[in-house]
Amino acid sequence: MQLVDQKKRSSQEELEPVLYAALIDSMCQNFWPMMIGTLSTAVAAVLTAMKTGNVLLWPIAMAIVGIGTLRAFQMRRYERRTQVLTFDQARHLEPRYAVGAIVYAGVLGAWCFLTIIGSDDAVAHMLCVAVTVGYTGGAAARNYGRPKLLQLHILFACGPMSVALALHGGFYYVGLAVLLALFFFGLKGINLSLHAIFVKALTSSFREAALAGQFDTALNNMPHGLCMFRADGRLAVMNHCFSEMMNLSDDLVQRGASASDIIDACIVAGSISAASGKMILAEIENTRARDMITTDPDPQRGRFLSWTFQPMADGGAVVLLEDITERRNAEARISHLARYDELTTLPNRVNFRDEIDRLLETQKGSDHLSALLFVDLDQFKQVNDTLGHPCGDQLLCAVAGRLREMLRPEDFVARFGGDEFVVFQQNIRSTEEAAGLARRIVDRLSERYKIDNHLVEIGASVGIAVTAPGISADTLLKNADMALYRAKADGRGTYCFFRDEMAQIVEARRILELDLRKALANEEFELYYQPLVNLKSGRISTCEALLRWNHPVRGTISPIDIIPIAEDMGLIVDLGRWILRKACMECMKWPVGVSVAVNFSPQQFHQRDILGEVRYALEVSGLPAERLEIEITESSLLRNTQLTHDVLAQLHALGVRISLDDFGTGYSSLSYLHNFPLQKVKIDRSFLEGIDSDRPLTLLRGVARLSADLGMSVVVEGIETNEQLERISADGTVTEAQGYLFSRPVPSVRIRQLLNASHGRRPAEGTLHIVSSTA
Repeated sequence: MQLVDQKKRSSQEELEPVLYAALIDSMCQNFWPMMIGTLSTAVAAVLTAMKTGNVLLWPIAMAIVGIGTLRAFQMRRYERRTQVLTFDQARHLEPRYAVGAIVYAGVLGAWCFLTIIGSDDAVAHMLCVAVTVGYTGGAAARNYGRPKLLQLHILFACGPMSVALALHGGFYYVGLAVLLALFFFGLKGINLSLHAIFVKALTSSFREAALAGQFDTALNNMPHGLCMFRADGRLAVMNHCFSEMMNLSDDLVQRGASASDIIDACIVAGSISAASGKMILAEIENTRARDMITTDPDPQRGRFLSWTFQPMADGGAVVLLEDITERRNAEARISHLARYDELTTLPNRVNFRDEIDRLLETQKGSDHLSALLFVDLDQFKQVNDTLGHPCGDQLLCAVAGRLREMLRPEDFVARFGGDEFVVFQQNIRSTEEAAGLARRIVDRLSERYKIDNHLVEIGASVGIAVTAPGISADTLLKNADMALYRAKADGRGTYCFFRDEMAQIVEARRILELDLRKALANEEFELYYQPLVNLKSGRISTCEALLRWNHPVRGTISPIDIIPIAEDMGLIVDLGRWILRKACMECMKWPVGVSVAVNFSPQQFHQRDILGEVRYALEVSGLPAERLEIEITESSLLRNTQLTHDVLAQLHALGVRISLDDFGTGYSSLSYLHNFPLQKVKIDRSFLEGIDSDRPLTLLRGVARLSADLGMSVVVEGIETNEQLERISADGTVTEAQGYLFSRPVPSVRIRQLLNASHGRRPAEGTLHIVSSTA
């Protein structure tokens, strides 16, 4: 039973489900043919029973009427269904239909067999044969969808009839049996051909319907509206998007409207203006491809529509419609953002630059002066760091508002970037007017701001450049920038006019920057070393590496001049990497107990892979980690406190010693000594000023004692006299000292000589003895 079900299931699945359901549907919609055939066959059966007098034929006639009527009304019931036949429903319907057909065919076969075998009445024989053959022909036409069903019908209905004719005997009866067998064989072939033809037709029909459905889905899901007009100007296709965008009714498509009808309907709907409609209609009738944009007649909607016209090869045209309102608005916004600052709504650098060019061009030949004021905010970064960037943004907007209030209508202000603003003051009689405006800007911007319940105070510095005949906008901006740089160097909170010598200073700095970049590439630097002396042993315990640059023209340049420029140029990381590796390699040539100290700038310390750089320098040089000491300043601890703590902890775990340099300057806080993993504190030389009095000495000893109690070594920098040395070492809390009293910074060859003398080796000729605390 399972094998039969599997065969039946596989035969059903040979066809696509939709085709199989359609073929079953075609067999089950024959109520009137089935009813008429049943009545005709029943009458014929009754006639043969009456003609032959065979009482067995009466039950057969009744069976034909009952089975045929039942099948006919089953078809009637099926025809009244409203749902489309599904594959699963067809699978359940086919067996019921097949059983009824086979039983009916068996009854016909029994009728023919009994009539032919049970009598010699030729009329009765002719009647049953003719009706059965005719019914079989009808079954062949009706059951083309399932050829096997016809084959079973021939077997059960016509098989007994042919056998009865052959058994009856006689030349004509046997000949008729043979002819019927050939007829049934041909009928089977015709049925198979019909099946193939109808399956092919149904397949094509379904494929065309699927393609049509896909085309309709794609057409109506396009983001663009589409209209297609035939060569006669009549509408062929319109998708939903076009009708919705133009607010058109569906009956336009159904009645085959012309292009002019469509355009008129668009005008009536208020989607386009009459003038636009004329242009669109002209383009549809034209044979060239073209684009055009129309604006909405309703200004409140402010809609922009893009029309694309494409002629077709056989005449007619395709019209594509796109709503580009958002795109045009975005383009307008982008254009605005390209020329205006989004935060303050002031003109930006590009806009200001173009406007200055225009204003300078209009002022050619005029006796009036103009001034460009470059404004930079002081302490703005501190506001961002402490209150956050949102507060900083509000502060910039407040500054922009105050600048607008101070300016005349003919003056022009822009945000140049960051916390920089630029003002162009037109038509002034003298430079005093520019100075007056600069003073007002400094005073007004220095007044308190209330930002999110915070009182904020900042300052402003202003650089001023006055126009001169033939001066360009670029030169004017550069001059104002140089004047601003000088104003900030003079102490901020002031203004400064550009002078010619400023350009010379800037040019000298530019040349120095070029030389510095070249020197780094060629390794033209040299490291000097200044010893730190242990006050208990009198020996050198550490040497601090200090950078020197022997410039071919300027001579020896101090780190004080090199480091700030390198930081501004972004070269400090590369320069610091070179110093670290060079110092580690030099330290390997010293006695085992001596360490090297390397200064790290804040920018270098907060680079992405500082730990990797330190590890690499130690690996390349072979220097043990405990012989490397990294000196950082308090400003390094101010930036990203948690990250700084993590990096210091990792360096400490590696074995590297951390020293806090220049303690007592900047934002000194005793909390650094507690919160960060430090091993050494270097007290700045400024503590030695006035050390002869009790107050400075008490302060120095207090800091030293606190550091010592926290388990840290204490170093005092800038020792120049024996008196200073005696005072700082009196109570024993200071462990090391550094200064000219012991040695100035010396080259690597000289430091080796000093180390040999300090650690008891035979000193080289000309070696200076180190002055110790016990001397």
